[in-house]
Amino acid sequence: MAQRVIRVAELATTKGRSGLLPVSPATIWRWVRQGKFPKPFKLGDSVTVWDASAVEAFIESRAEGVPQ
Repeated sequence: MAQRVIRVAELATTKGRSGLLPVSPATIWRWVRQGKFPKPFKLGDSVTVWDASAVEAFIESRAEGVPQ
């Protein structure tokens, strides 16, 4: 099976566009630095993505009340 990836524009919510999470891009990056959110990886010089299954696991753990 092919690995699915998600870019920050799909993850974060901005003015006029809802993302997968109800937080800003800055919050996503803050959580990454704090070790609370999965680390992204680079596909190219200007392309950073997250593994979709890791993001889904993060969301599921939050829904279950498990702190990260």
